[in-house]
Amino acid sequence: MGIVLGPNRYGKAETRLVRVHRDGETHGLVDLNVSIALSGDLAATHLTGDNSGVLPTDTMKNTVYAFAGRHGVAEPEEFALLLARHFVDSQPQVHGAKVSIESFAWDRLGPHSFRRRGDHVRTTVVSVSAAGTQVVSGVTGLVLLNSTDSEFHGFVQDEFTTLPPATDRILATAVDARWRHAGDDADWAASFEGALEALIGAFTGTYSYSLQQTLYAMGAGVLENRPEVAEVRLALPNKHHYLADLSPFGLDNPNEVFIAGDRPYGLIEGSVAREGAPTATAEWWL
Repeated sequence: MGIVLGPNRYGKAETRLVRVHRDGETHGLVDLNVSIALSGDLAATHLTGDNSGVLPTDTMKNTVYAFAGRHGVAEPEEFALLLARHFVDSQPQVHGAKVSIESFAWDRLGPHSFRRRGDHVRTTVVSVSAAGTQVVSGVTGLVLLNSTDSEFHGFVQDEFTTLPPATDRILATAVDARWRHAGDDADWAASFEGALEALIGAFTGTYSYSLQQTLYAMGAGVLENRPEVAEVRLALPNKHHYLADLSPFGLDNPNEVFIAGDRPYGLIEGSVAREGAPTATAEWWL
């Protein structure tokens, strides 16, 4: 029985980049975590140790900093496209490049003072290959909570079911969402802010009978408001809140005092796509 080399890639992970844009007395700040992965005609280094086709990962790191200095950094999608296309165009042995970026937001406190925003992280994944260019934007760690307008009942019950039906519960989650663009040219800032607003609006505006229903509403909300988006994929952990038993203290609890659960937790995942939208050119599940 023969042994063969399967799909492979290599790159530089988590290059931390902070770029200050000094436009007069008012400065701009960009804070990124950049990861690069290259694939292509790279079998020789695995099979024989021949590194003649290997671009050092240290060079990839240096390219990130050099491009930030030469071109500046506007939107993460734009920067990721610039990097991915550079590696594919400049290295004939590289047939595919994937650039993933985490963007950390800072709120302005003054012309050159900032405070790190910690409520979510913006994400970007750009893939460039012969199959095409794919841009996926997203957000992770966006914690949302509705204190009412959520029910859960009518579910399957078997011999191991102990969960009681709920007609008024807390619904909370930490949103991990990705949305795939139909093309590779957009107003990336407006697109991200619009998609984020649509996600939050659908969560707060949906009377929920299940987190699955809320997931669909959130994905559909992005597609209805952002025509440049072809598909949305979400992973929503159910951050359980359990009613605290106050009876040992002679107190009632009219749905006001809760225990915030940690684990285990329900995890709801799904995708919502636009009919007839271009198909994906690279795998991008969460």
